Order: sequence, then structure tokens, then C-alpha cells
Amino acid sequence: MKNYEAIRKSVIDRLERQLPKDLFYHGLHHTFNVLQSAEFIAKEEKISDEEMNLLRVAVLYHDAGFLKTYKNHEEAACEMVRQDLPQYGISPQDIQTICGMIMATKIPQNPQTQLEKIIADADLEYLGTDDFDKIGNTLFEEVKIYLKVESRRQWDVIQVNFLKNHHYYTRFCQLNREPGKQKHLKEVEQRLASVS
Repeated sequence: MKNYEAIRKSVIDRLERQLPKDLFYHGLHHTFNVLQSAEFIAKEEKISDEEMNLLRVAVLYHDAGFLKTYKNHEEAACEMVRQDLPQYGISPQDIQTICGMIMATKIPQNPQTQLEKIIADADLEYLGTDDFDKIGNTLFEEVKIYLKVESRRQWDVIQVNFLKNHHYYTRFCQLNREPGKQKHLKEVEQRLASVS
């Protein structure tokens, strides 16, 4: 994909200039974090260079829909992909693959292909890392505004339900992130139990 750098520059410029400043979790930093995670997991999964570039483009766009809407932002991102990418010579088949990856990040996740599993895991890798609380706090600040979550207790109930229902799909995350996620689940459950 000879136009990857041009696509990257265009999307990042737009996100930097236009994303709402109160997206404390879904800001540009999140896109960069997911890009780093996706590249790392993809190397562990040994995908081809061509697939890696499709994955990178999908990550760049996966939250670009927030430029238009909070709810169903994945569908909005796919609309942008279908509008933007033909001008870079990206084939309809590759656009479909990219949209499949973007939709694989929608909650509840249901990835089907290897690339979809990689992006789904990269998007939520933090659930099993030492950054769980730090990153989770930024999401709490965001959902207080957009989803009217009012208290820390309400947020912890949401987190417990989410952690119980979440699955990692790649071998790397199953081995290296699932144990951390289970530890965080116990911690949040204990926190809830201590205030009930």
C-alpha cells in the first residue's frame, strides 16, 4: 500500500483538529495506543506486510466516526472509509476488509477473521495491563459526559459486567493479557463489595 503515509497523515491531522476535547478516552492518544498494540500483536500473529497495512489503516479510522457521532461511531467511520479511500487507489475488496475490522471493535465484539481478532484485542488490550485503572479512569470521565454515568459505584458495576463478558481472541492476548484482566475483575469486585 504505497499511499499508507498519506492516509495516515490525513486521518491524524483531521483527528487532531476536529475530535471533541472531552473525549478523554477516545482521543488521538487512544488511536496511537491501539496502533502500537495492533502492530505488536500482528507481529506475534505473523501476518503479511500487506495485511499489516490494511490493519494500520483500520486502526487509524476505527474511532474517526467520533468526528460525527458518539453512538454508532463505527458505522460513521466505515462511511468515511468508503468516501476517503478510493481516492488513494484502495480496492473495494480492501475497503470491505478495513470496514470489517472497524466493525469488529464495536461492543459487543464479534470478530471473524484473524485481522478482526487482532484489532479487537488491540482496542481493549489495556483491560489486562498495568494501565487498567489509569486508562479506565479516562473512560469514566468520558462516559459521565456522554452516557450519563453518575457515580464511581455505577461505573464499577459496568466494569464488572464488561470484564466478565469480554473475550480476548488472539493467542498473544489470551496468554499475556487474560490473567491481568482476571486480576482487575477481582479488584473491582472487591471494591464494590467493600462499599455495599
